[in-house]
Amino acid sequence: MKLLLDTHILLWTAGQPEKLSESTRTLLTTSENSLFFSAASIWEIVIKLGLGREDFKVDPYRLRKMLVVHGYTELPITAEHALKVDTLPPLHKDPFDRLLLAQARTEGMLFLTADASVAQYQESVLAV
Repeated sequence: MKLLLDTHILLWTAGQPEKLSESTRTLLTTSENSLFFSAASIWEIVIKLGLGREDFKVDPYRLRKMLVVHGYTELPITAEHALKVDTLPPLHKDPFDRLLLAQARTEGMLFLTADASVAQYQESVLAV
């Protein structure tokens, strides 16, 4: 299964794994699953870190490097991804989450999230 991780799932995986449920940890460690992170998540971290958000205190350079070292695949943002955002109903306003979901749908992935607002989309979303 191809899994695109929401930004908070990435942050918890890297620095607060105790916040992940047992079933989420199993998904992330099952060798049959391919794990992806989006350039949009790194962008979100850089922006929110710059705004002083307490829940985004991480070195984005180190995070990206360690994700790659641990076998995660980086997903770039394409125009096709951006255009897919236009097809999403306005259930959730966060532009990063909407782009991540659009990427997952475009690429045939499941978007792994703990955000109940994003889970409303259901299609291509795996709420944990």
